[in-house]
Amino acid sequence: MVPAAADLAHTIQLAVAPVFLLSGIGAFLNVLAGRLSRIIDRARRIGPAAISAESDEDRERRVWELCLLDRRIRLATLAIVLCTTSAVLICFVIAGLFIADTTRLLVGRYVAGGFILAMLLLIVGLICFLSEVRIAYRTVRVRADWLGQVGKRR
Repeated sequence: MVPAAADLAHTIQLAVAPVFLLSGIGAFLNVLAGRLSRIIDRARRIGPAAISAESDEDRERRVWELCLLDRRIRLATLAIVLCTTSAVLICFVIAGLFIADTTRLLVGRYVAGGFILAMLLLIVGLICFLSEVRIAYRTVRVRADWLGQVGKRR
């Protein structure tokens, strides 16, 4: 059984939305990979400085920052894993749509379940990303005395 051109065109129309979602996830993964790279670079700079710190206070501050960076690395990595898994499931959803259309198999429940699971994974990945951003925001604060000096120059 070969599907009619109109049926195939309809299937392509159905698959376009998940393809756009897939490209959005790809762009998001690029952002996550960039953030992870910068976090790792920062940890690599601070690690040796923590070992060779001259004072206990300086060492404690650097170890504290390393602990936060470690947590951020774990969250960013988890977000990447979740979003990548979501993208793979969306690929299966797209393939399932075409398989269902060309073979007349009744896989609608599996396609719907895969899409729902992909969305749940994406949601959890975005929550991990939000958590990582919140940690970064709380970690990096502009000192009030610096803000006072900048305001005086204007």
